[in-house]
Amino acid sequence: MEPRHLAELHRLQADRLGPRPAVRHKRHGLYHDLSWQDYREHALAGAAALIEAGVAPGDRVGLLAENRVEWLIADMAILAAAAVNVPPHAPLTAPQIHFQLVDAGVSWLFVSTHEQFAKVRQIRGELPGLRGVVVFERGVAGGDALSWEGFLQRGRTALPRLREEIAWRERALGPDDLATVMYTSGTTGTPKGVMLTHGNLLSNAIASDAAAVRGPHSVLLGWLPFSHIYARTVDHYISVVSGATLCLAESAETVVQNLREVEPTHLSCVPRFYEKVLAAVGTTDPAETGRRLRGIFGARIDWLGSGGAPLPPVIARAYEAAGLLILQGYGLTESSPVISFNRKAKFKLETVGQAIPGVEIRIAPDGEILTRGPHVMKGYWNNPSATAEAVRDGWLYTGDLGSLDDEGFLTITGRKKELMVLSNGKKLVPPHIEGLLVADGCIDQVVVHGEGRNFLTALIVPNWDNVRKALGAAAGGSEESMARDPAVYELLRRRMEAALADVSSWERVKKFVVLPQPFSVASEELTVSLKLRRNVIFDRHRAELDALYQNPGTDPV
Repeated sequence: MEPRHLAELHRLQADRLGPRPAVRHKRHGLYHDLSWQDYREHALAGAAALIEAGVAPGDRVGLLAENRVEWLIADMAILAAAAVNVPPHAPLTAPQIHFQLVDAGVSWLFVSTHEQFAKVRQIRGELPGLRGVVVFERGVAGGDALSWEGFLQRGRTALPRLREEIAWRERALGPDDLATVMYTSGTTGTPKGVMLTHGNLLSNAIASDAAAVRGPHSVLLGWLPFSHIYARTVDHYISVVSGATLCLAESAETVVQNLREVEPTHLSCVPRFYEKVLAAVGTTDPAETGRRLRGIFGARIDWLGSGGAPLPPVIARAYEAAGLLILQGYGLTESSPVISFNRKAKFKLETVGQAIPGVEIRIAPDGEILTRGPHVMKGYWNNPSATAEAVRDGWLYTGDLGSLDDEGFLTITGRKKELMVLSNGKKLVPPHIEGLLVADGCIDQVVVHGEGRNFLTALIVPNWDNVRKALGAAAGGSEESMARDPAVYELLRRRMEAALADVSSWERVKKFVVLPQPFSVASEELTVSLKLRRNVIFDRHRAELDALYQNPGTDPV
């Protein structure tokens, strides 16, 4: 039977797979398995509790939590109740969370921890439509908050008389019904709520799984946030489609340790993870580097997935030389997200692959990538003008620039909004330059600057461990003192020149500032999906960047 929506998919897989492990998660230092049948029963209890609490079909329910097994159960409970999941990113501040909850009209809210609940308490008086809060962490409930265990127990008590209501809601749901409102990262402005339907997400998960060729015996390790569309589809929903076991990493900081413990067959990451691992274990001997990389990812790895940002080809080639295939894909929140993906049987490392089944791609006359198919969003929540601008005649205008080769492989060349024009009229795409630079082991992060100027400058965050190794006895002191050390500047200058040796003269960085600390989500310099928030970074370092252009006598020609 072909499922019509995500709730039906979950029921069918639970009926089919029963006692097999669906989710593996760590608690008190030990891994625990959640079977498909228990996964389903917990979700039904959550759905019954929501219905008992007055949640009607189409009502919005918030889910503010880091990755944990309760996130998955709560999501499936919301969908089984025919409600709409609104998942703010866990690192957001209270005012940012307030905007999303109010904008979406959230009536109930799940939160994970004491820290997350504290954010909600700050804004509780400004959320008149919020009828209740459920807290996953033990010992936090009280006052206006319910415990997760207590909430599920309410649902189990109510379930015998609500099973038919849940079944009726499932029958009434269709592919065009809303499943989630996910807010964009807001790299350039106020976040917009992306409306994704059951049909959007289900079709994308099925097509992506068909392209990826994963089976029920696959073991996925998930660590990217489920509040972001990439992990939500590629880890969460694809595991339900394929019947694979989804293992939850404890945190972003423990991924390498969890890789050793779980030994997954597949792992999806953002490029920065692969860059950092390579920088940490890379040596001058390719064979030794390969041995170390294989040791980190384990003997069972079939292939690695990459998305969320461009993967520098030099990184992909380094992993391929080590016998580890990174398959890059492409998409965005508005496309559920996958548009294209490389296949293990047919790939080109420098590309983001071919369109997945059922998806169309075409390139507009100005180079913008357009896509059409069942994966394209319903629109932006309460924003018809933005919807009309983004979706025209069924085609989603992605804002990205790219090209298609004769075999349909898509190459991303940049973003329309990120296309930089120098004062001499020369054009370039900063992420391309930045990708070449971060491939160097001594460079951890870089942001290229120069719109309207006559040459490029940059903000550089070194990989301090590798810088110390490269300088040897000459290195010493804190990162703050080393950032001002001429020896560090000279080392980075030489390595940058080497990294950019093959680009055009106007694409080379002429001057730069060394920063002691990395850009981060906490400082609002990165989005939750680790994309650079260029405007925030440039505003924060405006004086330093302006100073690089203030001595005309030393300006490069």
